[in-house]
Amino acid sequence: MEGKMKAAVMNGIGKMGFTERDIPTPAPDEVLVKLEYVGICGSDLHYYETGAIGDYVVEPPFVLGHEPGGVVVEVGANVKHLSVGDRVALEPGKTCGHCEFCKEGKYNLCSDVIFFATPPVDGVFQEYVAHEADLCFKLPDNVSTLEGALIEPLAVGFHAAIQGDAHLGQKAVVMGAGCIGLVSMMALKARGVSEVYVVDIMEKRLEKAMELGATAVINGRTEDVERRIKELTSGRGADLVVETAGTEITTRQAIQIARKGSNIVLVGYSKTGEMTLPMSLVLDKELTFKTVFRYRNIYPMAIDAVASGKVNLKGIVTDIFKLDEAQKAMDYSVNNKADIVKAVIQIWEEK
Repeated sequence: MEGKMKAAVMNGIGKMGFTERDIPTPAPDEVLVKLEYVGICGSDLHYYETGAIGDYVVEPPFVLGHEPGGVVVEVGANVKHLSVGDRVALEPGKTCGHCEFCKEGKYNLCSDVIFFATPPVDGVFQEYVAHEADLCFKLPDNVSTLEGALIEPLAVGFHAAIQGDAHLGQKAVVMGAGCIGLVSMMALKARGVSEVYVVDIMEKRLEKAMELGATAVINGRTEDVERRIKELTSGRGADLVVETAGTEITTRQAIQIARKGSNIVLVGYSKTGEMTLPMSLVLDKELTFKTVFRYRNIYPMAIDAVASGKVNLKGIVTDIFKLDEAQKAMDYSVNNKADIVKAVIQIWEEK
């Protein structure tokens, strides 16, 4: 497909603009996707606010966005499993395929990865993208491209649940009720966890957690988290804690509320990268820490969970902006974190 497309670009810290680029031509193993929805992730906001995440520094003009869903409009010569018109969720990271981690199936740990919106690789706040066909997953008829865009964060939640060995009969706690906290909660429930309690300090997020199926919620600003979890678990403590807030306070609370011999899964990144934790208590309880970096081999499972009704992905969306509103979308997301759970940019309307 020849022609031009519109892309929203970050022109500097706090500055969005637009540019016109050539519609990409798919390679033999790729498909061209007309994007319909792209989620706004916390990492997008961090780049927008600060211009960098660790060693990854934005060089404007830069395209943000790595949570896409859309429709295949052109198919590369070698692609057999997708056709024009297929609606797809795009896994945003292409790995090398031959390092030890890729060969072990732990491809999320590959050092040689090309990942949307991770400098210097542009993201997908744009109308079209050419992407590896094997990383484009066909959506069932009852799963929208809006939900397809949100498979990416849901994959993080499922990876967290799997890392923590979540299963039937457990009582689990999720620290943080942002997007990743909520998808983690829904992933835990989809894997059969009997009771899931959610902790946050923002009331609107806690209301959303209850709406999406939390067993109970705890406002860490006004309630004693340790005491409430003790009450809710009849004094046993949590069988599994998933920490998504990325703060020292919530991580220390996770250690306090975890039952002896249980798992704590660390998902949230701390702003400083360092924490002081009560390690003597960790040893006394013989706790196991697991951590999460993106996800691996999750998309088919996550799509099936949405299609079967086990996960309500549409329920986490609180705000939808048009592509032309990219500046407004980013500014509103930065300045209204207490009110927004998940904002999404609509590139094209679904047909």
